[in-house]
Amino acid sequence: MRRTTTLTLLLLAGTGLAQPQEPSRVTIIYDAMGVPSELERDWGFAALVEYNGRRILFDTGNDAEILRRNVERLGLDLSHLDAAVISHRHGDHTSGLSYLLEVNPAIRIYTPLEGAFFARGPLPEGFLVPDPDVPPDMRYFGGHVPEELNDRRSYIWDADFVTVTGTTEVFPGFYLLTTRSEKPGMRDMNEVSLAVRTPRGLAMIVGCSHPGIETILEEAARIDTRIYTAIGGFHLVRTPRSDIQATATTLHDMFKLDRVAPAHCTSEPGFAVFMDRFGDRYDRAGVGSVIDLP
Repeated sequence: MRRTTTLTLLLLAGTGLAQPQEPSRVTIIYDAMGVPSELERDWGFAALVEYNGRRILFDTGNDAEILRRNVERLGLDLSHLDAAVISHRHGDHTSGLSYLLEVNPAIRIYTPLEGAFFARGPLPEGFLVPDPDVPPDMRYFGGHVPEELNDRRSYIWDADFVTVTGTTEVFPGFYLLTTRSEKPGMRDMNEVSLAVRTPRGLAMIVGCSHPGIETILEEAARIDTRIYTAIGGFHLVRTPRSDIQATATTLHDMFKLDRVAPAHCTSEPGFAVFMDRFGDRYDRAGVGSVIDLP
């Protein structure tokens, strides 16, 4: 497992003075699994991407107050961001916007092409199938799922929203790309993903991968055929294990990812399959995890 817990110190040649190196990492702020800590686990996803001096918040989780508490407990500052990204319209990715806009009302927020944000309501049956092959910190809610689990409702806010309609380089080396789901129940839903160019290829940050993680990576390969890692939800809930294995093989053999960090809606069976397929190149992405980027 590769984690960063403190800033690496870079010794400046000839001066003897230690200066903090700019972070190159993704911090998972919101998810339903993770090592037990003071952080709260809840269904949803949010991550802070820090690279080349840029700070981008990707998604905002399912509950603004949980997001607030996790941000404070992690010692993060969302009042100083270069941008925020909302991957798609579901409440478990958008509901923390009220907290974000409270602390950073002028932030530019990139969103998919949608008519409105809305909540899904209760999670569909079979979303949280347990898997005995995953370690305790990869179990949703530590294996004790609340009896009632709903997406919080999201609203339209007056903010600096920018609609992403095609692949766009928003900062040097930072790309937003959009794909559309063709899956039943999610058909025609657009989803935005973030690609960060690193010396070893693109680091992909994804929300739920409703269009399919393979489809998202195909679009990313138009930017750079080298893809270093994919971090976020792969949406393999209610997916036969054979199909999960096929997806893991595609990412490993066809896209040749160096690493993966499945999170959120990947499912416990999905975690187990990817851990087996990628071995020590699997990064655990539960709430509080810090994943280094090259």
